[in-house]
This record gives sequence, structure tokens and C-alpha cells, in this order.
Amino acid sequence: MFDQRTTPYAALIMRLALGILFLAHFSLKFFVFTPAGTSTFFASLGLPGGLAYLTMTVELVGAIALILGVYTRVVAVVLIPVLLGAIATVHGPAGFFFTNPNGGWEFPAFWIVGLIVLALTGDGKYALKPTPFKG
Repeated sequence: MFDQRTTPYAALIMRLALGILFLAHFSLKFFVFTPAGTSTFFASLGLPGGLAYLTMTVELVGAIALILGVYTRVVAVVLIPVLLGAIATVHGPAGFFFTNPNGGWEFPAFWIVGLIVLALTGDGKYALKPTPFKG
């Protein structure tokens, strides 16, 4: 059983936390590594360099949507493949622990769990555009 009074605030906190994390990771790729550098890194992994631009776009738009509460459930599900890709290409081969060289997969996997929780709980308080799917 869940508390109808506090659950919307829990979803809000989860939405904001995940949105800020995605915004931080977009910012790292954009401002520190630069889009061209991120593209080169993707290519070094055997991925198309252009996928870096798509990834950054999804992270930025997804972060803003989560923070504002726009189609939260859909956005949460859409962001999961970004993290699965990070696990498959960089973090998975590094092992479980995120303290391993190249960071393990525990942290991105926990993000996925958070996104699944958000997809199941919904928008929470102060969402600008609640998802049309009601659970």
C-alpha cells in the first residue's frame, strides 16, 4: 500500500533527481568533452560518431522533460536505452563496481531502476504536462 499524500512528492523528487543527473551528463559531453570529442569517443567504441549527437539530444530533451514533468512516464522509458547503451559499450566490460576503471555498470543500472520506478509511479507533484497514460 502506498500513501496518497506522500507518493506524489516521492515521484517529484525522483523526477528532479534523474532529470538533473541527465542534464549533468549532457553538460559533461557538451561542455567538457565537446560534441566533436564525444563523437570521436563513440567512434572509438565502434559506434557511429553521429550517435553521440543523438545521445546528447535525448539526454538534454529528456532531462528538461523530467525536470518540468512533461510526459514523464514516456520520457523515463525512452531514456532507458541510453543507459543500456552505456552499460553495453563502456560500463559493462568494466565490471560491476562504478569505482572500477572506466566505471562499472552499477550506477547506470541503478538509474534504470529509478527510471522504471518513475515510469510506474508517474509524474508526481508539479508536473506541467501529466502523461496521458493513467495507472
